[in-house]
Order: sequence, then C-alpha cells, then structure tokens
Amino acid sequence: MSNENEELDLITLVDDDNVEHTFEIIDSLEHDGNAYYALLPVYDEEEDQQEDEGEYYIFQTVEEDGEEFLLEVEDDTLLDKLAAEFEKRFEELFDGAEEE
Repeated sequence: MSNENEELDLITLVDDDNVEHTFEIIDSLEHDGNAYYALLPVYDEEEDQQEDEGEYYIFQTVEEDGEEFLLEVEDDTLLDKLAAEFEKRFEELFDGAEEE
C-alpha cells in the first residue's frame, strides 16, 4: 500500500515576507523558450485544503547566478495564454483518466 503523499511532487517557496508556502507541481510546460509550472497550494490543515477553491498559480522558472528561481507571471496576456494551455492539458489528462 502506498502513501498518497509519496506520489505528490511538492515544492516549498518563500515569499517576500519570508513565509514558506508548499505547493504541488501539477504540470509544467515550455512556452517561447521559457519553462512554466502550474502549482496548487498544499495546506497543513485538512479543513484549509477543503476550503480552498482549487485555484492554481503559474510560475516561470528563471535562472540567476546558476540558481533556479520561480517568479509569478505578471503579464496578464501571457498569463491568459499559459492558463489556456494548462487548462487544455488538464482536460486531456482528466478525460484520459476517466476512460481507463
């Protein structure tokens, strides 16, 4: 029997206020030579997880001085394009999972 948490690809990010936030990497893609991740918040409390509306966040990978960072995508036009691509991929994933 496997533990569900072993299957999750988790990442911890630190915000500007030095607060850690844990996310599940639900997908990644490349667009115009840049890599992007779709991240879903993970909560310590089950109640908080249930109250979450299921929104995910899109971050771009950026390399600086040999280190990789994730930055929020702030360009609304780009964000809309990426969200549309991620949504298309999610639909394909879930449609394929339902057929099995």
